Amino acid sequence: MRYCFSLFILSLMLAACTGESTNTPKPKGYFRIKFPEKKYQTYNANCPFTFEYPTYAKMMVDNDKNAQPCWNNLNFPQFNGQLHLTYHGVFSAEGYNKMTELARELAMKHTVKASAIDQKLINYPDRKVYGVYYTIEGNTASSVQFFLTDSAKHYFRGALYFNERPQYDSIQPVVKFIKQDIDKLIETFRWKD
Repeated sequence: MRYCFSLFILSLMLAACTGESTNTPKPKGYFRIKFPEKKYQTYNANCPFTFEYPTYAKMMVDNDKNAQPCWNNLNFPQFNGQLHLTYHGVFSAEGYNKMTELARELAMKHTVKASAIDQKLINYPDRKVYGVYYTIEGNTASSVQFFLTDSAKHYFRGALYFNERPQYDSIQPVVKFIKQDIDKLIETFRWKD
């Protein structure tokens, strides 16, 4: 009896060790993102500017109660993101200085979580389009911000936000893709007067 019991235990141990693979934890992965083909259309509303934006994005009038004319949101529904676009008429040097300083403050507000904030000057003198482009890296609420001006009477600002908790590693390919669209917007931007 003792012999049979030992043989039974030994066979259970052998059966438990053969042919079974151990489960190992897999690293966290993200879904593969299928990006749409780059195609653009012209924004030419009753505003003092025009530019090109992607056909896969939806231009929506800003419905905020404080929104002013020519304030829009360029929605990227497939990426759960939004480029907030605002326009102000500039009537004084003091007003212009306040708006450019506010743009800098809004970009630098992300320094708490940003791993880097790069600034690039925008300079198209033939079209009188000047400004600053802020690239913000890290787990921040906004990845790109910019402003454009003619330095006299127009001021246009953009800020990219995603409607989810920031995880830079997971949204980095999307940010890179949308940055190309923002670059196209800036390259094709023109004042109407």
